[in-house]
Amino acid sequence: MALNFNTIDDFDVEGKTVLLRIDINSPVDPNSGVILDDNRMKLHANTISELARKGAKVILLAHQSRPGKKDFTTLRQHSKVLTQLLNRKVRYVDSIFSTPAIMAINNLNPGEVLLLENARFFSEESLKRSREEQSNSMMVKYLSPLIDFFVNDAFAAAHRGQVSLIGFTVNTPSAAGRVMEYELKTILNTLDNVESPCVFALGGMKADDSIMVCENVCRNGTADYVLTSGLVANIFLVAAGYNIGVPNMDLIKSQGYLDQIEKCKGLLKEFSDQIIIPSDVALEIDGERVDVSVDNISDNPIFDIGKETSASYAKSLRNAKTIFANGPAGVFEDPKFSIGTEDIINAIASSDAYSIIGGGHIGAATIGMGYENKVDHVSSGGGACINLLAGKKLDAVEALIENRKKFHN
Repeated sequence: MALNFNTIDDFDVEGKTVLLRIDINSPVDPNSGVILDDNRMKLHANTISELARKGAKVILLAHQSRPGKKDFTTLRQHSKVLTQLLNRKVRYVDSIFSTPAIMAINNLNPGEVLLLENARFFSEESLKRSREEQSNSMMVKYLSPLIDFFVNDAFAAAHRGQVSLIGFTVNTPSAAGRVMEYELKTILNTLDNVESPCVFALGGMKADDSIMVCENVCRNGTADYVLTSGLVANIFLVAAGYNIGVPNMDLIKSQGYLDQIEKCKGLLKEFSDQIIIPSDVALEIDGERVDVSVDNISDNPIFDIGKETSASYAKSLRNAKTIFANGPAGVFEDPKFSIGTEDIINAIASSDAYSIIGGGHIGAATIGMGYENKVDHVSSGGGACINLLAGKKLDAVEALIENRKKFHN
């Protein structure tokens, strides 16, 4: 696949000031402020180190959580973790474009790294606007005169059109960082070179995204089979005419997915041989797991696919040549209801297929099981990955493509 955006290889960064957008949004203990998982920072360490090693003055721009959440906090602790990971001092300034921030940027020497404050402390970051409008924000107006290049390495946020992700690309030569480059190459190359049978395992709570992927990969012929689980499966079960019980219908309603039922009816009618729904499910009854046929679902919450379905899905996955998996099969945090998710991950890890695991919960479960090296790729971005699989364009990537046309060297 020919890249239609610049990468770090396209620029001589020695002695230049580079603004590097990364995604180090991490689980944080709301009481102590301690970062509980540094995986995302580890991912970006290569890009940061490479730019610093090549003599760039590196400014890091990132976000942590969002307003109103308990882990919405400063990036002071992140700078300390990055310092340890990089074995290189990462200075931190508690603002984005105040006088102290501008002074800190101007005082940078080649090879030095500075982390700016949480981009979401800046109210304009939450606004969805066009690239031109974002380029006129205060953040861009203050910072762009201070930088030579903008590098976007935040694949996990690439589906968002926020100021820090697209605003700088309008008037500053821009490139993809190593994480962004690798994710796009890996996922798009795999989609372009799918070997049959190709199996998609789609679960989790973000049902509308997964249903969109299901429609896309069935319609364009990518998928031989789509194995449904989680809330996705519940919606397809209703669409197929099964009574899934009051609490499970209430969950679909509370998540705003009632409109997806009609959509799934149409998909089942059109792609009945490709879309596979569970034959049994695991209910939570008085704190215990009870496996029942989909013909006999009572008014109890569905917490997992059933063991019969789990075994059937595992067999399909082991026979596959290409696998894409996104979303857990159930409430995998509870050991009683982790069987479906674990069986799916075990089957993927033991198959000979080229396998891509979407980010988010199923990525965390894969890593938690110690299987990250037994699958071909665990994506760092759940939302961005699933948007690619759904055939959608990613705002931040489109911005890089347009930038290359403007600044092609």
